[in-house]
Amino acid sequence: MAETAGKIPVLRAQNLGIQFGGLKAVDSFSLEIGQSELVGLIGPNGAGKTTVFNLITGVYKPTEGSFYLNGECMNGKKTHQIVKAGIARTFQNIRLFKKMTVIDNVKAAMNAELSYGLVQAVFRTPAYWREEKKLTERARELLKIVHLSGKEDMLASNLPYGQQRRLEIARALATDMKLLLLDEPAAGMNPTETEELLEIINYIRNEFKISVLLIEHDMSLVMKICERIQVLDFGTTIASGTPEEIARNPKVIEAYLGKEEEAEEEVETDA
Repeated sequence: MAETAGKIPVLRAQNLGIQFGGLKAVDSFSLEIGQSELVGLIGPNGAGKTTVFNLITGVYKPTEGSFYLNGECMNGKKTHQIVKAGIARTFQNIRLFKKMTVIDNVKAAMNAELSYGLVQAVFRTPAYWREEKKLTERARELLKIVHLSGKEDMLASNLPYGQQRRLEIARALATDMKLLLLDEPAAGMNPTETEELLEIINYIRNEFKISVLLIEHDMSLVMKICERIQVLDFGTTIASGTPEEIARNPKVIEAYLGKEEEAEEEVETDA
């Protein structure tokens, strides 16, 4: 989705790339995502998908190209500045504050909204309590969205794996982002949990008008939920299109299954 519709894309990545020594981990990555659009980023292990996320969130600095959020260049900004601008993410490996409660994990992401100062916090002034009440109510609303109501006072570490995944999404929502990056959100989930996650993601996108970029290895989830899919292999885009187009693209099939002649050679070797 581009500016042909007269709107600036929420995300525009132009020829993004990064090189580690002599290795190009991502090369000339370009992508546009419109408002409320849900796009999948897929590819074999090691294709560079999480590296793309790290570039867009400021974990890595691109060695080439640029990226924009609602038309504002994000190159050179630090991670916390990018989060404040409106990009939030979850991680392939869960990164919750395990020894904090569920609700405090969500409230921790709301620091930018705090209006009271250190003195008010230390002396627990009326302004402090008013602000805390507002943040707590907002956190409870977000936990309800991800089906974690009633778990507010549990330690994050005591949640089942699938619920920890959903808590990460609630914490990301607490930053009031414009673009949500989900890195394998269904990893380790059973089919029932995956279906519930799909419903949550769709609700979030429709209710908050948030754009979503999704990395996922569960192809059934990707094909159900994504409007467009971009495929990486060895750091390079090899295909982009609708789920139907991607499913029958020969380059994509080859990237996942290998060339037919290579497969035949392996069979002959094994024999």
